[in-house]
Amino acid sequence: MPARRLGRARGRTTTVALDVSAYADSFARDRLPARALWPELEIADVRNRWPRRINAAAAILDGAAARFADRPCLLTPDAVWTYAELLDRANRIAAALVEDFGLAPGARVLLRGANSPMLAACWFAVLKAGGIAVTTMPLLRARELTEIVNRAEATIALCDERIVGELQLASAACPGLRRVACFHSATDQGLEAAMARHNGAFVNFTPSHDDVALIAFTSSTTGKPKATLHFHRDVLTICQTVADSVLRLEPADIVAGAAPLGFTYGLGSLLLFPLWSCASTLLLERCTADILAGCLRRMPITTLMIGPTLYRALLPLLRDEDFAALRTCCSSGEHLAASLFTAWRERTGVDIRNLLGATEMLHAFVAAPERGAKPGSLGRALPGYRAQVVDEAMRPVPPGVVGRLAVRGPTGCRYLDDEARQRTYVVGGWNLTGDAFRQDEDGTLWHHARADDIIVSSGYNISGVEVEDVLLEHPLVAACAVVGAPDEARGPIVKAFVVPTDMARAGPRLARALQDHVKQCSHRTNIRAPSSFARRCR
Repeated sequence: MPARRLGRARGRTTTVALDVSAYADSFARDRLPARALWPELEIADVRNRWPRRINAAAAILDGAAARFADRPCLLTPDAVWTYAELLDRANRIAAALVEDFGLAPGARVLLRGANSPMLAACWFAVLKAGGIAVTTMPLLRARELTEIVNRAEATIALCDERIVGELQLASAACPGLRRVACFHSATDQGLEAAMARHNGAFVNFTPSHDDVALIAFTSSTTGKPKATLHFHRDVLTICQTVADSVLRLEPADIVAGAAPLGFTYGLGSLLLFPLWSCASTLLLERCTADILAGCLRRMPITTLMIGPTLYRALLPLLRDEDFAALRTCCSSGEHLAASLFTAWRERTGVDIRNLLGATEMLHAFVAAPERGAKPGSLGRALPGYRAQVVDEAMRPVPPGVVGRLAVRGPTGCRYLDDEARQRTYVVGGWNLTGDAFRQDEDGTLWHHARADDIIVSSGYNISGVEVEDVLLEHPLVAACAVVGAPDEARGPIVKAFVVPTDMARAGPRLARALQDHVKQCSHRTNIRAPSSFARRCR
């Protein structure tokens, strides 16, 4: 088998062979991009070398259950599963997949449901049985599900019975989907009934570390879905780079968050990382500010993995005693304004740690430091990763200059059977995230916008993120979004959609006040004042 380049680290190139797959079903291996289109993978700083045959789910769950069988593992507002209980149920589901549903090693299993212990057990079961997990958002409709099922050629689906309707509609157009089993079901055909026929003893399938563990569809999918392939060793690698380097969880910790397990951010933050560290994780089917605030009052939650919108909504709801146990707060998925960072720190004494990741990279590759982060910044590349800001010719730009973010590390983009997108995302061995950034002398990264969202008005390059930051400093602004609106004379002009803190103040007078506010603060940015404001409040 030809050698695969794993990357250059400190002037050294490492090559290894892509191991022979242990899967009988070669679908995923056959649809990897050509070797020449892979990103270069940095391996010099990865602290461990995984065995060449390893099952990531078994390495995480079975290892934790062996050490802490009776420790709380998965929490909900109404239930607690211990590590032993999760292992027992995952093993029963794995046995049902193999013995009752005929799962072949390497076959794809669609998972569908809100965050719950049963969905978590299904995810571990699929990998333990030798399958490839394809976890989807619970809000997807039949048309989107049809695209995903057929792109991944899923043969089995495990679905929460409460939302199976859209999957049933999709199945008519999915000839390869031969079995749908529902959990949270009391029927004889449900997954719980199949689990009851097995005793919890299961011999894990042992794939190659280079075998695909999951197919993740990007959250920005439009039209033809973008699907990324991630190996068993990738799953374990992000546990090292994020769980160990950023979160540093202990068994006594409780993690809470909002992202669905169908997002790789949610999968890592709310399932893989807590279990890797033998901690507990709170799984909420709905995670509104009110629900999360109630959980903070009842549980000693130590780690929050949510986005800026929820942090802002929590501020007026929390009392001092509600966040007494908090020691780690992370944010991802949207821009964290400097004003929110400062307000949260002043209220709780805990910094919000910005994380930057991508489905293509599996999880985060940049994080802010635990203390002393620069408000509004993203931080620096995580151990094992390198990040640089480049121009259109892939040349590094000087500090302070805005360019494209390029990343490489121990994980990287591999699109499923999509050479055109692979060539766009991976250039010269680097992963191009599609974001516009600038970088300080010390390596700190500052986000400006998606590279295709920069507003070019009258010859000025304007970052909507910077305008939003300034607007959010005003006491009458609860939320805002800045976009480019067409103008015949100047091309796009800056337009802000603003939600006031007091709806009675909405109107032309507030719009003028906010325009003046941005003008007064424009010296802090590389922008001119916005030329128009929408007065519509949602």
